[in-house]
Amino acid sequence: MVRINKFIRVNEKIRVPQIRLIGPEGNQLGIMATSRALEMANQYELDLVEVAPAATPPVCRIIDFSKFKYDQEKKEREAKKHQKLTHLKEIRIKPNIDEHDYQTKLKQTLTFLNKKDKVKINLFFRGRQMEHMDLGRKILDKFIADTQSAGHLEKDPVLEGRVISLVIGPK
Repeated sequence: MVRINKFIRVNEKIRVPQIRLIGPEGNQLGIMATSRALEMANQYELDLVEVAPAATPPVCRIIDFSKFKYDQEKKEREAKKHQKLTHLKEIRIKPNIDEHDYQTKLKQTLTFLNKKDKVKINLFFRGRQMEHMDLGRKILDKFIADTQSAGHLEKDPVLEGRVISLVIGPK
């Protein structure tokens, strides 16, 4: 990962007059001129790496830069490994859905929930179906009841134009 080089200044790229120096064993060596710190790093045959540029004065450390870069990348990979990635899947139904079609959509929803994905259920009304909102509500209530074993309701049913939508999250 090359982007670490853009943010971290090393050796001659450190241009501030004074720095707080940390030695190769991790002990503090105090505040000193950058040129003196570079000489010390050369004596140890290591690099002078700026680890806290926001501090006043900036904190630099005498370490092997390639090892430092490797450790940073390792930390990033470890953090990425522990991230949870959830997807939002969408199920589209209509108020006059047939029982078999309903079971198919329910089965699909349960599969998504078992894979730890969130599911957004959209119930679409067309034309004069808007007059029979109670039919759509019954279907959504049945959907919520049937998915209680695998998930929980995250967002209550909301009417947005001609669509009632709700979100079910995994347990």
